[in-house]
This record gives sequence, C-alpha cells and structure tokens, in this order.
Amino acid sequence: MLWAAERETVRDSGRRIVLITGASRGIGAETAKVLAADGDHVIVNYREKRKRAHAIAEEIIAAGGSASTAGADIADADSTAALLDGVVAEFGRLDVLVLNASGGLERNAGPDYAMALNRDAQVRLVRQALPHLPAGGRIVFVTSHQAHFHGRKPVPADYEPIAQSKRAGEDALRAMVPELADRGIGLNVVSGDMIDGTIIVRLLERRNPDAVSARRDHGALPTIEEFAAVVAEAANAATESGRTFYVGGQDYLAADVRA
Repeated sequence: MLWAAERETVRDSGRRIVLITGASRGIGAETAKVLAADGDHVIVNYREKRKRAHAIAEEIIAAGGSASTAGADIADADSTAALLDGVVAEFGRLDVLVLNASGGLERNAGPDYAMALNRDAQVRLVRQALPHLPAGGRIVFVTSHQAHFHGRKPVPADYEPIAQSKRAGEDALRAMVPELADRGIGLNVVSGDMIDGTIIVRLLERRNPDAVSARRDHGALPTIEEFAAVVAEAANAATESGRTFYVGGQDYLAADVRA
C-alpha cells in the first residue's frame, strides 16, 4: 500500500480514511478522485485490476492527493476480513466505507451470484467494518433507480437479478440503521439512473440495447462524473441516517420517491 514514512504522514495528517470498493474504474475511481481532491486519503479497492487501481492512485497522488490501493474480493469473507485488517494496521482506523462494487451480468455467473454479491457481501462487509468505524463514521451504499424502485417500476429482464438483489441489499442495510445510529455511524444511499459509460450500461447495451435507448428517451443519462460528485456529497453529508441521494431519472422521481 504505502511506505512506512508515507503511512505515518497519513496517520498524522488528520485526513479521513476512505475505503471505496470496486474503485479501479468507473464510478468508484471517479469518486476516489473527488474525495481525494477534498482532502481524504482514499483506498482504491480492486478485485483483479491491480494495474488499473495503481494507475488511479498514482493519478490522485500526482494531482496532490493521497491514495493507496488494496486488493480484495468482497464476495469472499476471508478476503474482506484481510482487507479491513490491513487498512486498520496501516492507518489505525476507517472513517468512511463506500459500497460501490456490485455485479451480476458477468459471463458464467451462477444464479445465486447477484444476491450473494449485492446483498450478502455488502452486509457482511459492513458487519466486519463496524468495529473499526468511529462515531461520526459514514457508510454509503451505491445503487440504481432500477434497483431502488424495484417492484414499482419496470426493469429490463437482463437487469432483473441485479435490481432485485441490490434492493435486497439496500433493505438489509437500512434495517441496520438503528444499530448504526447507536454507534454514531450514518448510512446514506445514492441511487442513480443508468450512468453513461459504466460497465453495467455497456453490458446491458450488448444484451438489450432497447432497454438503454428507452432510458435515453427520457433525457440524457447522468455521467460518471455527475454521479461520483453525488456519492462524494453523500460521504460528506452530516444528515440523518438513511437519506437517499438521487441522480437523474426525473420520471422515476416525479411519480414516487421513498427511502
């Protein structure tokens, strides 16, 4: 991650320590850049894309920010336990956890993979992180309108497993709000329309291009930069736990908004 001298500099700097899952590309990478520009030390988590994650961290450092990388598969309990142990050993604490990593459209993904990743792994990671998050800490769960409004709005068939599982993950995390509040830890959710340029939208365009074009018919899709700015806002906001931040998709919001 960091050399010892750099580690001590981060420890003594007063910077928040922010772990962002799935941050080697897309929304996670852009969120890391935004938060680092705000003065946080960001930990760029990756599963396989080590070189890409290192490139993101190096870009942040070159711009005057503070960043490191940490490999872990959030679907694996031992891997995430080692991830958090490493963060705490290196920096002494964790202030913000951004739950950005998700999936379900990967080739050869099993029928239970989406739920295991988008619900079970998210809850487990929060449980593992709780002992290390101080009062004033924050958790941000990143989701989509198709998931957040699941059951009340149409969902492309190819996206259904993700929408269902991410809504289940959100519900499970919201059920933890009283426990988190007792610890002084806040949970915020960021829900967005399909985000131009993300891997999920690219994969969906290959399988069901009409589903993506149907969303474009409602207006320009939010960009990765626009979405990441709101994720960073949610990581910084001193609001009541359980707030949802919305990005794009005014047709969703005009008809029905809920937690």
